[in-house]
Amino acid sequence: MQDRQHDRARYFRELATTSRKYFVPYIENFKPIQPGMEILEIGCGDGGNLLPFSKAGCNVTGVDMAAGRIKDAIRFFREAGAEGTFIASDIFKLKEWEHRFDIILCHDVLEHIHDKASFMKGLLRYIKDDGIVFMSFPAWQMPFGGHQQICRNKILSHLPFIHLLPRSIYRFLLTRGGEDAACINELLDIKTTRISIEPFERLCAQTGLCVTDRRLFFINPHYETKFGLKPRRLSPVIGRIPGLRNAFTTSCFYILTGKKR
Repeated sequence: MQDRQHDRARYFRELATTSRKYFVPYIENFKPIQPGMEILEIGCGDGGNLLPFSKAGCNVTGVDMAAGRIKDAIRFFREAGAEGTFIASDIFKLKEWEHRFDIILCHDVLEHIHDKASFMKGLLRYIKDDGIVFMSFPAWQMPFGGHQQICRNKILSHLPFIHLLPRSIYRFLLTRGGEDAACINELLDIKTTRISIEPFERLCAQTGLCVTDRRLFFINPHYETKFGLKPRRLSPVIGRIPGLRNAFTTSCFYILTGKKR
């Protein structure tokens, strides 16, 4: 496992830095961040992405199915002197929040979802009429699109492209590498729920979400805080070739709306 995966306080700070430097400025191209705005993150984890929005005076809400992550988010926000509401729940059970939010964040969440169509349709219920969704995810075919960095085995956690191997061989490597059943099941589940650029954009069209903007990154903005690498957009030439762009896109940024503007 890469060190940041078990040092949650460090991971929280790294996410907060990436969000402040890259998520917020990107979103502000389409919706200026103002005090009092209602911001929701679905699959918020430890809450790092929401910290810059809270510091800007927004009312931030984080929802995650993992109670342990929510507990950490509450603690990290308290230690940072920030305010936020964090709830361990399935977002779609919280009917009282429908049509409440100006901005919804979904960072590295969609690749874990089985019923993506229902999830995408559900997002429409929670944004205001003029609200936007910021969606980001790694293209499945990229070096770490399978999230194998969560492996405890140091070699496997730094080994690119192994998630593209046939399922039986992938399982064999994970088992021989000493990964426990929970990790193996999670990684195989991601292999089942994977998402790439073209299926995602078709899904948007099918579920009533309009792609307002898309940015494809060859070097993920989060790699600056993780590895000291400056973000780099995918070249326009490669970006037009489906097979290549999925292999070289370490992160996709999207701005989605519920209707054409």
